[in-house]
Amino acid sequence: MQITPVPFERRVVISLAALYSFRMFGLFMLLPVLALHSSDYSGSTPFLLGLALGAYGFSQALLQIPFGVLSDRIGRKPVIFAGLIIFILGSLIAAQADTVIELIIGRFLQGGGAISAAVMALLTDLTSEENRTKAMATIGASIGVSFSIALTVGPLMAAWAGVSSIFWLTAVLGVVGMVILFKAVPVVATRRRQREAGAVPALLWRTFRNPDLLRLNVGIFSLHFVLMANFMVLPLILEQQLNVARNYHGLLYFPLLAAAFVVMLPFIIVAEKRRKIKPVFLGAVALLVLMELMLMRVPPNLPLTLLAIFLFFAAFNLLEATLPSMVSKIAPAGSKGTATGIYATSQVLGVFAGGAIGGWVLQHWGMMAVLSMAALVGLVWLIVTWSMRPPRFLASVLIPLRDHDPQVISEKLRAVHGVAEVLVVASENTVYLKVDPRLVDRQALTGIVENQI
Repeated sequence: MQITPVPFERRVVISLAALYSFRMFGLFMLLPVLALHSSDYSGSTPFLLGLALGAYGFSQALLQIPFGVLSDRIGRKPVIFAGLIIFILGSLIAAQADTVIELIIGRFLQGGGAISAAVMALLTDLTSEENRTKAMATIGASIGVSFSIALTVGPLMAAWAGVSSIFWLTAVLGVVGMVILFKAVPVVATRRRQREAGAVPALLWRTFRNPDLLRLNVGIFSLHFVLMANFMVLPLILEQQLNVARNYHGLLYFPLLAAAFVVMLPFIIVAEKRRKIKPVFLGAVALLVLMELMLMRVPPNLPLTLLAIFLFFAAFNLLEATLPSMVSKIAPAGSKGTATGIYATSQVLGVFAGGAIGGWVLQHWGMMAVLSMAALVGLVWLIVTWSMRPPRFLASVLIPLRDHDPQVISEKLRAVHGVAEVLVVASENTVYLKVDPRLVDRQALTGIVENQI
C-alpha cells in the first residue's frame, strides 16, 4: 500500500527541498559560464579559473561531515543558519571580486556553507520512517530540476549583467533560504541520531575501506571530475570552434537535458524493477567515455557536438540516479548515513579536482588534452567497476528495540525470510535491518516487535 505524506510532512519536505535547491541553483549557474569570462577577472588563467570553479568543492569536502556531526550536538537549525551565513558571505565577496584570487576566496567560502548533511538530518527528524524515502527523492528531484534550469539561465544572466550577477542572485537565494528555515521549518523538539541519516565517526574508517563502497566512491569522484573538466572546455568549443554566441548556450543545453532525462527513465526502470543495475551502470560509464572520444575525434560540427553533449547528459543523469541507489543497497545495516557522508565527500572532491586539474591541463596543453584526460578517467572508472559484484537489492528498515532483549530479538529477526542483516544498537533503542523487499514478511517483523517480551 502506498503511503501518502501527511500535510505537515509535505510542507516540511517542500520547504527543505526549496532551501536545498535554491542554494544549489546559484552554484550550477556558474558552471557553463566561468570559462568564457576570464577577462572579467584580472590575473586570471585557465588554471586559476578552474581552481575558482572547484574551490567550492574543496571546502565542502572539508566541512560536510563535521557540520553533520555538529548538528547532532548543537541542533540542526543553528548549523544550517551558520552555513547559510558563510555561503552568503562567500557570494558577496565573489560578486564584488575584481581579481581571480578574490573570486577563489569567495568560492571557497561558498563551499564552507556545507549544510547538506544537516539538512538531511533535519529531514529525518521531521518526517516519519514510512515517508522518508519519498521525501529524500523529492529533494533529489529538486536538485535535478535546479541543474537543468541553472544551465539555461546562467549563460543568459552572465551575458546580460556579467558573472557577478550570478553571485548577487546566490546571495539573495541564501537569504530566502534563511527565511524558509525560520518561517516554514518547525523547531525540532528531539533530535534523532540515526545511523541511516548521518555519519557516525566511529564507523568512518571501516566504511571507507569497504571494497564495494570504495568502488562507488571512486565512481562519484570520477563522474564529477569529468563534469567539471568538461565544462572547462565545452563552452569554449561552442563559442570558439562552432561560433555559437555565449548568450545562446543555455538555449542549447536545456532541450538536450530534457531529452536526456526522458531517454534515461526506461533504463532506470530496467535497472531497479528488473534488477539489472550493473549492466545499466556499466553501459552508462561506457557511454561517458564514448562521448569524450566523440568530442576528440569529430571535426568542428554543431549537430555532432550537440549529439555528444546529449550523450553526456544522458550518461551523467543515469549515473547520478543509480550511484546513490547502489550506495543505499550495499551499505551494511546501520552504516547507510556514514556511507552516504563519505560518498558525498567524494563527490565534492571530484568537483574540486575536476575544476583545478582541468584548468591546469587546459592552460598547458589545450582543450583536446582536457577531453583526453576526461576519457582516461572514465576508462579507469570502467575498469575499476567491471569486476564489481552486482549489488543485492536490499532496503533499510528500522525497528524500535523498546524493552526487548537484544539477543533474543536479533535471533528472531534473523530467522525471518528475506532478512539479510541485523544490527541492534541498544544506545539508540533501535534495530537496523537490511531486507529484500520482495521476500521479507513485514507482518512477521511487526509481530516480533509487538509480541516479543
